[in-house]
Formats: sequence, C-alpha cells, structure tokens
Amino acid sequence: MLRLQRVRKIFNPGASNERLALKDVDLTVNEGEFVVVIGSNGAGKSTLLNVIAGTYLPDAGTIHLEGRDITWIPEHRRAGWIGRVFQDPLVGTAGSMTIEENLAMAAARGRRRRLRIAVNASLRKRFQDELAKLGLGLEDRLDTRVRYLSGGQRQALALLMAIVQRPLLLLLDEHTAALDPRTAKKILAITEQVVREQGLTTIMVTHNLEHALSVGDRTLMMHEGECVLDVSGRERREHTVDSLLAEFARVRGERLVDDKILATR
Repeated sequence: MLRLQRVRKIFNPGASNERLALKDVDLTVNEGEFVVVIGSNGAGKSTLLNVIAGTYLPDAGTIHLEGRDITWIPEHRRAGWIGRVFQDPLVGTAGSMTIEENLAMAAARGRRRRLRIAVNASLRKRFQDELAKLGLGLEDRLDTRVRYLSGGQRQALALLMAIVQRPLLLLLDEHTAALDPRTAKKILAITEQVVREQGLTTIMVTHNLEHALSVGDRTLMMHEGECVLDVSGRERREHTVDSLLAEFARVRGERLVDDKILATR
C-alpha cells in the first residue's frame, strides 16, 4: 500500500515565481491497484510521481510505502522498491548497451554490488521468457544494442526493466505519449498485461481521457495541485469522457481547458 498524507511541494519558495505544485495531497493506493491520473499541464501529475519516487522531497507531509516511511529516503534507495517508466523511450534505457546488459543492470538495481558474472544461463533464460511475453521478437535479440530498437521496442524494454525485480510500486509517466498511435496502443496493451499478471500496484499518468477511463481500476483527476475527482468501480464504468468533463466542471465551477487533453475526446 502507498499512502500520502498532506503532501505539499512548493517550487521557488519566496520568489516572485513561487508555485504551489502539490496542495496537501492525501492519497491511498491499495496493493495491486492500478490508478490512472489525468490532468492539464501544471496540474501536479508529474510532480506527484517525482515526490513519490524521491526525485523531489516534499516540503510537508509524509509518504509511506508498505508501512515504511520513505518521505526522506533518497531516490537511489527507493529505486529498489519503485519501478518507473518515463515519457521519453531514451531515458529508461542505455542505448550503447545490449538488451541483455540493460536487463542485467535493471535486475541489479538497489542491490549491493560485488564482482560476479553479470548474466548466467538461468538469468538469461528468464530474460528470454519475459521478453517473449512482449510479443515483439526481442527474446532472440539479446545481443542487440538498444540504440537499434524502435521507440516502441525500447519503451517495452524500459517497462520490462522497471518490473524485472517486481517492485512494490510501478510509476508510469505518460509512457506512451511520445509514440505513434498504433505503437502507443500496443505498449498500453502490454502494460495492462504485465500489471495484471504480476498484480503490480501502479500509478499511470496520462493526458488521454479515454485511457483515463478504460485502463486500470481507478481514475484520479488533478487540477492546480489538488486531487479534485477520484472515481472507481461502478461509478467509473458508467462515466464517459463527456460526463467526466461535466463532473469536473460541477466540482470546480469551471470548464477544463487544455488542448492536449481535449484533443483525446
């Protein structure tokens, strides 16, 4: 379980451009739950993920993961518990290294380093089996340098790297946004498959309103650093894109204005 209590984040405090990015956010994500976060630019979506991952430390509040207080634990130590996939396929992988080397590096994340053979036969077989599930033919290309992969293949590999240790929490930061629509659909399907198969506790940020309602178990809408809507179960299933926007307008007393989001209607 992930629990945030009154988490606040301020950028440039005391300056003329001070911005309150997270306003005392309370959020509980249960074990195995798949939460999709939607919101306009500047709503606080990526800041939320960055605070959970430890990229930013909060200015107030607490963060607990599986009962452990991780509020002040640095990012590199959280990496052993939290997997993450970024928007840019180039960020989560090392292009000059092979597929096998990238996976071996991910498998060692958060563990003490010592001299040893990086990949033995058993681990190589495991990599091949996991790659085969992606349906992209990468299981036969372990020696291929990652820079020769397509954007979709590279993002699928980044996803596998993020979960190779079965993290306590998986964070997906608009991980299909940089891909063409056909590839994005494929990566999203792979994402749902691996999350369901492994029962991973997951938070996915998106700008796509349809994805916000069709993917995962729960939809969280953020606006100006606050969680303004939180729907799941039957309520979520009965929502359409238009009804979600209407609910936002009712709660906030204003219409959502964001071309990137509204283009997905």
